[in-house]
Order: sequence, then C-alpha cells, then structure tokens
Amino acid sequence: MAGVGDAAAPGEGSGGGVDGPQRDGRGEAEQPGSSGGQGPPPAPQLTETLGFYESDRRRERRRGRTELSLLRFLSAELTRGYFLEHNEAKYTERRERVYTCLRIPRELEKLMVFGIFLCLDAFLYVFTLLPLRVFLALFRLLTLPCYGLRDRRLLQPAQVCDILKGVILIICYFMMHYVDYSMMYHLIRGQSVIKLYIIYNMLEVADRLFSSFGQDILDALYWTATEPKERKRAHIGVIPHFFMAVLYVFLHAILIMVQATTLNVAFNSHNKSLLTIMMSNNFVEIKGSVFKKFEKNNLFQMSNSDIKERFTNYVLLLIVCLRNMEQFSWNPDHLWVLFPDVCMVIASEIAVDIVKHAFITKFNDITADVYSEYRASLAFDLVSSRQKNAYTDYSDSVARRMGFIPLPLAVLLIRVVTSSIKVQGILSYACVILFYFGLISLKVLNSIVLLGKSCQYVKEAKMEEKLSNPPPACTPGKPSSKSQNKCKPSQGLSTEENLSASVTNQPVHQKENIIPLLVTSNSDQFLTTPDGDEKDITQDNSELKHRSSKKDLLEIDRFTICGNRID
Repeated sequence: MAGVGDAAAPGEGSGGGVDGPQRDGRGEAEQPGSSGGQGPPPAPQLTETLGFYESDRRRERRRGRTELSLLRFLSAELTRGYFLEHNEAKYTERRERVYTCLRIPRELEKLMVFGIFLCLDAFLYVFTLLPLRVFLALFRLLTLPCYGLRDRRLLQPAQVCDILKGVILIICYFMMHYVDYSMMYHLIRGQSVIKLYIIYNMLEVADRLFSSFGQDILDALYWTATEPKERKRAHIGVIPHFFMAVLYVFLHAILIMVQATTLNVAFNSHNKSLLTIMMSNNFVEIKGSVFKKFEKNNLFQMSNSDIKERFTNYVLLLIVCLRNMEQFSWNPDHLWVLFPDVCMVIASEIAVDIVKHAFITKFNDITADVYSEYRASLAFDLVSSRQKNAYTDYSDSVARRMGFIPLPLAVLLIRVVTSSIKVQGILSYACVILFYFGLISLKVLNSIVLLGKSCQYVKEAKMEEKLSNPPPACTPGKPSSKSQNKCKPSQGLSTEENLSASVTNQPVHQKENIIPLLVTSNSDQFLTTPDGDEKDITQDNSELKHRSSKKDLLEIDRFTICGNRID
C-alpha cells in the first residue's frame, strides 16, 4: 500500500500481481505476488489489508442501518406487487375446484332423486305386483295336471322365487304380531338420552351388517330352490335355507322397528334434546368420511349407501307419523305439529350429504361429472333386468347395488299400517281396494318413467351396445366362427332399435343349450367409467386377467352399504 511499501512499477510482476482497489485516497492495495514474484508480503502488511476490508464492511453495514426506517418499511409493504399469471395453472385449478363444489349439490341431488325412485320402485313391487305374481304361480301349480308336464320344471325359476318371497312375507308378518310395539315404546322412553343415543348408533351399524349378510342369505335360498337337479348336491337343502331366510327377515324387521321407535321417542320428547343429538350424529359422519382417500368406485359405494339411508329414513318418518296420528285419533292438526321436525330431519340429512360429497370430491380431485356415470350405472341395471333372459329380478339387483332389502321394511310397514288403521264395513274394504289399485297405478307409472329415463342415461353414456354384446363364455381363447355367429347380436337393427326392442320384450323361458344374449351386470368386461384407454370387451381371457386391478362400477355388488369401507 502507498506509504507502507513501494508501489509496483508498471510491468513489474505482470504475471503474478493483482491490483487492489483504491480506498480513501491511500493508493492501490498491493496484493501478494505483485513485487516481481518475490513471495508474499510481510505479516503486518497482510494484517492491515484484512483490517481495512473488515472496517469497510462495518461501515457499509452501519450505513444500511441508518437508511432503514419504519416509513420505508410501510412504503415497501404498500407498494410491492406480484403477478398471479406467473402461476396460472395453480390458480386455474383452484377456481375449477370452487366450481366443482358449486356443482356438487345439483349433480348429487339428481343422482339421489333417481336412486330414491329406484328404491321406491323396488319397494312398491312388494305390495303391488308380487302378490299378483304369487297368485299366478300358485294358479299354475294348481292347474298343472290339466296341462301335463310339458317342461322339465313344475314352475319357472322366477315363479319359485316369487312364491318363496310371498311365504316369507306372510310368516314374518304373523310373527311380528308377537312383538308389542307399545311395550317397546315405553321401554325405550324410560332410558336416558345418552343411552338412547348410543342405542341408535348401534342400530345403524347393525342395520348395515344385517343388510350386508341378508341378501346373501336370500340369494342362497333362491339359487338352492331353482338349481338344476342334475347337478351334484353341494348345499344343505331348501328347508334350512328357508328357515334362515325367515329368521333373517324377522330379526331385521325387529331392528328397524326399534329404530323407528327410538325416532318416535325423539319426536315426542319435550325438549327435543334427543332429536337434536340424533341429527348431530349425521355431522359426525362427515368427520369419518371426508379425510379418507376415496377412489371413484369407493365414492360410488358411498353414494349408493346414502341413497339407501335416505329412503329408509323416509319410510321411518312415515311410520313415526302413522303412529303419532293414531295416538291423536287422526287429528290433522297434529300433523302440522310434526311437520317442522320432519322437515328438520330431512334438511339435516340433505345438508350432511352435500357437505360430505363436496369435500370428498375436493380432496380427491374427482369431478362432478362422475355422478352422471353413477346414474348411468344404476340405469344400466334397470335396463338389463327388463331384457329377455335377465339373470336376476330388478328388486334383487337394487338390493345388491344399494344394500336396500325391501322385505324387512315391507313387513314392518304392513304391521304398522294394519295395527294403526282399522278396516270395518264394506266402505272401508272398498277404500282399501281402491288404494291398492292406486298403488299399482303408481308402480306402473313409476316403472315407465324410470325405464324411459334409464334408456336415455344409457344412450348418453354410450353403453347400449353392452346390452347385446355376448358374454366372454361364448369366446374362450380364440372362438370359432360358428360360436361367433351364434353370439353375434342382430346386425339388421341399429343399436337404438335393438335397445328399445330388448327392453320391451317380456322374459320367456329358454332351453339350457341356448346361449343368453345378456351378460351379468356385475361382470368384469364392462367399462362404465372410461379412465383413459378403453378396451374392447371381446378380447381374450388372458388380456382380461392382466387388466389393471381397478374395479368397474358395474362390478360392485354387495357390501355397498358400507360406504366408508376402502378396498
């Protein structure tokens, strides 16, 4: 540095010298190696150089502190800017999520209304068409000697199932007479509020478990009674299965009666505390569902469970209103006393379903269009059951899909109606007959509207070709041309004409060697939610085995009522 050492002459040590910056007029700092390449400077000179740099750094830091002030900070906070377009994808996704949440109530309620009318159709079938079908089956059985044994079967499989359903209903109805509703009501009314709340939660869990296992019991009975006789016997017999089915329907009817009685006690309590606690229990369901991972199939299970639960609650509210109106001698003024509580229960149920589904779709990135796919899957079940050679009755298909079994609920409703309404005199019987014909008219009208809507939903989802496609059993491995011709759908008709013709034809008995044209609704070859590449259903079985493990909506069969179960 100047004043300490000689400054390097120009050209000296040009290969190793680095000129330092000139600070405060004291000359340039001479760096090591600048004195003709004779080595580093003495230690005092290096120490003074480092000290200069340190003091300069402190001076700049002190100058920065003096420039900071509260006014400058506030000015920076008020004038600083940012640009959202730099993260356009993120904010567009957030906006779409908001729009999805706003669409959820409309799409969900459309699915709910369609599903509730499906449950109503299966429920009205028990009261309207099932007695007529049982009468026709018994008439055929009694007049069988007049026709002779033209077929190998005495009765068609559907007629056998109808007779079994009718006998189960009659036996369980008479067994329900031994259950005293009034004693059960006063027994439940004497319990504390917290105990009743726990009981009601336990009844909901038990109802789901009963529905899950009950349809298996009924299906086992139907198959055991209609199984071809030439096959090897691998069951315990029709009679044990029949007693198991009767016991199940009776116990499930008692369980639903206890639910209705608990709800009736909540309606008749003075401070309505139990009713409030029971409605708040619905909001606990949000906590158990919203923060779990859901796929499309799991959400479909939950949607079906919510449809069944809402329809069952409607029937329970009807039973509560009937029992209360009977106690007040059918005074119409008391109905307006019950009306606010009924509306409150229904509104809380709808609100919980909307909030639950809105946040589930938000957290799992599921669009609102998925509910139209669910609706198309339910419509496909209805259209399939109306075809020739249908593999199952529609009421059983709804039971498997939604976990809704109409037999126990029908037994309880018949028991409550017959005990609440006294039929005396010719005019009363005439009113009952007119009411029965009104129910038949409602059932037929509901079925026609549902069938038309279902055909519309199936066409919109482009699923009508699946109704006439052959099952994979027709083409094992590489099928021959003969089997392909046998399994081909009619080429002369368009798909729309084929759909309308297939759903209007009545089921007829086919011989066993004829290959059915309809595949089961829970088979693996249907794709109702095209997630990416769509595969042809006529491919080889080897390719079907190596398909991805994601389940199809039509494959979901039972346990649908366990909406929170994650596979």
